[in-house]
Amino acid sequence: MSNIFVTSIEKEVVEQLQKDLAEQGFTFSKPAHTLFQAKKPGVTCTLYTSLKLTVQGKGMREFLEFYLEPEILKSPEYTYRKELALESLDKRARIGVDEAGKGDYFGPLCVAGVIAHAETLSTLLEIGVCDSKKLSDSQIKKMAPKIVKAVPNYIIRLYPQKYNQLYASFRNLNSLLAWCHATVIENLSSHSQTPLAIVDKFAHESLVERALRKKGVSIDLEQRTKAESDPVVAAASIVARWAFIEGMEILSKEVGFTLPKGAAPKVSQAAKRLVKEQGREALNKTAKLHFSITNTIC
Repeated sequence: MSNIFVTSIEKEVVEQLQKDLAEQGFTFSKPAHTLFQAKKPGVTCTLYTSLKLTVQGKGMREFLEFYLEPEILKSPEYTYRKELALESLDKRARIGVDEAGKGDYFGPLCVAGVIAHAETLSTLLEIGVCDSKKLSDSQIKKMAPKIVKAVPNYIIRLYPQKYNQLYASFRNLNSLLAWCHATVIENLSSHSQTPLAIVDKFAHESLVERALRKKGVSIDLEQRTKAESDPVVAAASIVARWAFIEGMEILSKEVGFTLPKGAAPKVSQAAKRLVKEQGREALNKTAKLHFSITNTIC
């Protein structure tokens, strides 16, 4: 489930809500466009002038189930959403795999996988997993450690120097990605007898299938576009993004300035600065050299 609960309340219960929150030890403030915001350790309630109510924090679940639902909403709205999500969820034990950094000139290529079983899928939902592209870096940094603590995982982080060596060998990014995905699946499948792996599709299915056969790995493989809709792949996407963010921070610290993400004009400017200040070899340590940007500055 999401880390924030949003609902609407009736005007008639606003006074009761405010009174109850005060009795429960909440402190109040009034940010713009709100009737009030109430906080206590673990829970923040914000009631907007539109009567939209948001609840978030570590203690959200207990607050909703033991107070807000029975006393204010008079319906198990949160509990029903949670149960509905679990009922409709694919309960199969599976490995989810995704990557980060393949479209970024600077930084590592990261491929991550996680294993989830029926009993740990609800934990991923509680953490709030979703497609990592919908999350900020700060959200990623908060969620990823929870994921790696909750479920078995495996991460490949290829820093540029190693990445450039492997790319020269594979001569194709998709072939390199297939090898990375297969390596993650190999390691996780040996960790647990998991019969299924789901991969966010990035090329023809045969690439990952062939890479798995070369490793002698036999597993049911599903390759989907937008596979992050599956919570296990979504969890993998968050862990991969976390590894990439950490890698970028490490490389930025090494070169002495912040390396930008992506492959936009600002990236080219940063590359030119890097070569000017530290020489051509600095690119090999920080950038994926087969990108066309390299030809514009060297």
